[in-house]
Amino acid sequence: MLKIKKYSILALSLISLSAAAQKTTPLFDGKTLTGWKSVAGVAPYKVEDGMIVGTMTKGTPNSFLITEKEYGNFILELDVKLEGESTNSGIQTRSHIKQEANNGRGMVFGRQVEIDPSARAWSGGIYDEARRSWLYPLELNPSAKSLYKKNEFNHYRIECIGNETKTWLNGQPVAYVIDTLDQSGFIGLQVHGIGNNTENDGKKVYFKNINIQTEGLKAKAFPQGFYVVNLTPNALSPFEKANGYKLLFDGKTNAGWIGAYKTAFPEKGWKIANGTISVEPSGGAESTNGGDIVTKDEYAAFDLSFEFKLTPGANSGVKYFVTLSEKNTGSAIGLEYQVLDDVLHPDAKLGRDGNRTLASLYDLMTSKKESRYLRPIGSWNNGRVVVYPNNKVEHYLNGVKVLEYTRGSEEFRKLVAISKYKDWKNFGEAPKGHILLQDHGNKVDFRTIKIKTLK
Repeated sequence: MLKIKKYSILALSLISLSAAAQKTTPLFDGKTLTGWKSVAGVAPYKVEDGMIVGTMTKGTPNSFLITEKEYGNFILELDVKLEGESTNSGIQTRSHIKQEANNGRGMVFGRQVEIDPSARAWSGGIYDEARRSWLYPLELNPSAKSLYKKNEFNHYRIECIGNETKTWLNGQPVAYVIDTLDQSGFIGLQVHGIGNNTENDGKKVYFKNINIQTEGLKAKAFPQGFYVVNLTPNALSPFEKANGYKLLFDGKTNAGWIGAYKTAFPEKGWKIANGTISVEPSGGAESTNGGDIVTKDEYAAFDLSFEFKLTPGANSGVKYFVTLSEKNTGSAIGLEYQVLDDVLHPDAKLGRDGNRTLASLYDLMTSKKESRYLRPIGSWNNGRVVVYPNNKVEHYLNGVKVLEYTRGSEEFRKLVAISKYKDWKNFGEAPKGHILLQDHGNKVDFRTIKIKTLK
């Protein structure tokens, strides 16, 4: 009996230690705004019925209530309700402030978890406030668009552990970003600026049950197959590797690549340095310097992601289903995700209805992109092409789907028939092909090129 009693005491001690390690701490005492301060805009925050209540106010920019303390690794949970459906709000994580901006009231920047009751329905997505725009829009996880309950309290769970930020909305996984910026920062609650909009003037956003855990953190698993935005250059996380992704460019060598219509990698025209593989400038001509490069392997159905950085006026492209059987004198033939400076390069005005602009299916279909999702020339943008086993194809730009089509469909063949590819038999319908990076004579950088085979 004594032995049993000793083990019981030990078990109780372990349970007590585990509970202590996972203890959450309120960030809001339910009565005052102690530990918080208002910055940026002047929309008011006050305490009502055990909640923090922010009120939308005309003529003021985004207003934030931020913690005086900064946090590194944490799990944050809270409940949020937003009045109306034509505005939004957000929760800042590991964020910072440029104090000199906004007449000394400061400008908040950093990763924000979205509260979005609009028809767009990107609640739980991750936005980089006042810096890089969208990191994880819900075009990457459309099944999560239905999770938000309008004009009701919604439960958010946000994990910031190491370089990973994960979000859940009402118990379901929403967004997953791996980022190298901001290892710590404040937590903030947002009242979005409404300009001079009288419709939303006076509407409120409510925050309650705000609790944080900073010790004994245990990451919650995401389901297999979940798409991750990994902003670590030329790297795959264990989660991505377990889900079948591989790098097509290792960040250091030309391994896995060869010149189109050649037996080796080009001796000139391409440069590998500082984690990028770059087309060298040569006057803007098509495939007259190093020429295109292609993967040694061929792919049928796949999920391909890549980062690209344009120089002013540059033109390039990422092609897929390249067979190299045509022996074209210029660039190798294949379906092309257009990579272009739409403002300065004349190709943007050629073709038909803008079908040669950035992220378009070159000379066939125009990308329906919005300028607010673009990052400036000289910044890294993310492209993505998904080809499903049923031949449905999607193009994405910075996480936003900009077009879709089906290879071999009647609609697709009609587009080919009025394009520059009309004389190529069965254009774009090969069962498999190489991935290609185009040499169009302009300086363009690529990195973080990864692919997953789909079955």
